Amino acid sequence: MFIAQELRKKNIAEYLLYMWQVEDTIRAFDCSLGRIKREYVERFDYSDEQKEEELDWFGNLIRMMNQEGCREQGHLQINKVTLQMLIELHSQLLESPKFPFYNTAYYKVLPFIVELRNRGVDKQENEIETCFNSLYGVMMLRLQKKEISPDTQHAVKEISTFIGMLSDYYKKDKEEGLKFE
Repeated sequence: MFIAQELRKKNIAEYLLYMWQVEDTIRAFDCSLGRIKREYVERFDYSDEQKEEELDWFGNLIRMMNQEGCREQGHLQINKVTLQMLIELHSQLLESPKFPFYNTAYYKVLPFIVELRNRGVDKQENEIETCFNSLYGVMMLRLQKKEISPDTQHAVKEISTFIGMLSDYYKKDKEEGLKFE
């Protein structure tokens, strides 16, 4: 919860990837709050009060996962909404003549997005979702200490730069409001 709160303020893309990881962490503990407490939260150097807050947060997420039918796979509605906000901002940035650097970055990563989408199951997946799925997939491979090909590393570096730019625009829009016209 504490990490999520900080990431949400600083970098919406990192926040979303973190929240996907939290969903998978909950699944890894079989959606059991008791196991999350014993085997996960207890390892953190938190005060008793912080541990209770963290457990309440996990409990709420577990409840939402059960209610929303994403106990085994998929994403929570709160995470889908965050992704949708980024997709909508992406469209606004592309349609506006005021963001030529964003357009350039987008067209630079577009071949990677197309290639990744063609390899994936869902050929109709939104481009931004494709980017996040690739970033998350590589993050999971790194955590598992699996080899990542040089081509994939290059693609992910470009996608990461692009998503970082989108995240920066999201933050700027929330803080100051972007002018699209």
